[in-house]
Amino acid sequence: MKILGLTGSIGMGKSTVAAMLRDMGVPVFDADAAVHELQGPRGALVPSIEAAFPGTTGPDGVDRARLGAAVFADKAALERLERIVHPAVAAMRGDFLRDNAGAPLVVFDIPLLYEKGGDKGLDAVAVVSAPAEQQRERVLARPGMTAEKFDRILALQVPDAQKRARADHVIDTGVSLEGTREQVAGIVRALTRAD
Repeated sequence: MKILGLTGSIGMGKSTVAAMLRDMGVPVFDADAAVHELQGPRGALVPSIEAAFPGTTGPDGVDRARLGAAVFADKAALERLERIVHPAVAAMRGDFLRDNAGAPLVVFDIPLLYEKGGDKGLDAVAVVSAPAEQQRERVLARPGMTAEKFDRILALQVPDAQKRARADHVIDTGVSLEGTREQVAGIVRALTRAD
């Protein structure tokens, strides 16, 4: 089995590429979806997060705005949260690998792959990228997004140029969907062909 890490900055089209991979029959582990499950209604981590950050959860699970306000300006608090979340996500990733042990290729969809050192133990990394103007347009079209919020998010992410330089594969989503799909299919073929 080969493991491909999939990453990309906000608004680059990573979710679209992950959907294409699934359509091609490649199992994809979505780290963000795992976190949402763990922190959602009756999520396994809700009691631990409430104990560590009182008032940040409710009947719908973690209140992301309240938790964000409690941790993102406080490095020690963010590290405390990560010590709660990361082992649980790693356990879910282990289950995913066991469930897909016969697959020739699996994908770990990890938005902050380089930021959090998630590139260890992967066979290759693919970065999803698009021109900066296109990225900005996509992100600012999202409900509730502002230019200031977008700039704050970008400041927390490894710059796109650095991600592209470190990656084994770059998927350009600044082209047509069919053009992107062809790039994705080429990477799948390259990683699954017999050596």
